Amino acid sequence: MAWLYAEYIADELLRTGQLIPPGTLEFRAGREALALTVYLSDSTDELSGVGVISQLDEWLSLTAYGHPWEQWVRECFAARAERGDGGPDLELATASWRWLESTELLATDLAGTGVEPGPATRGESPLACGNGDGPGPGPAERADPVDENARVWLPAWQLGLPLGHLSVHLF
Repeated sequence: MAWLYAEYIADELLRTGQLIPPGTLEFRAGREALALTVYLSDSTDELSGVGVISQLDEWLSLTAYGHPWEQWVRECFAARAERGDGGPDLELATASWRWLESTELLATDLAGTGVEPGPATRGESPLACGNGDGPGPGPAERADPVDENARVWLPAWQLGLPLGHLSVHLF
């Protein structure tokens, strides 16, 4: 039930944010990325209504630009496997992660625009699994404006993650 509840929370946050129409691949990418964040950040698998509100800041931190989210997801999966946490929730989360990695979406090319690198590219260590505490990334500084007509194929999580972040922020 923990995975289904995480998906429900992510779906509600995205619908409330009204950033993208439900039913699109972009919406699904945002929902799956946010659901993984919700699921993997909850080490107890017992989210409740009050718990959701208290974890919004953590989810903002985990989905923020510059946070090594992909590495954090991999480390959380490895930690759960090491602890022997399994079952249907972990299987559903793993299937979602496989979809986010293997599905590519056409999006604006933000690479190479002079954006300050995040912690992963500066060699800093990521946040521990299930812990949103710690220093967040600084504000991004752009050397050149983004050419919105330049498009590239990105793994779905790279587009879904900012959508999830904005949805949490707008909530």
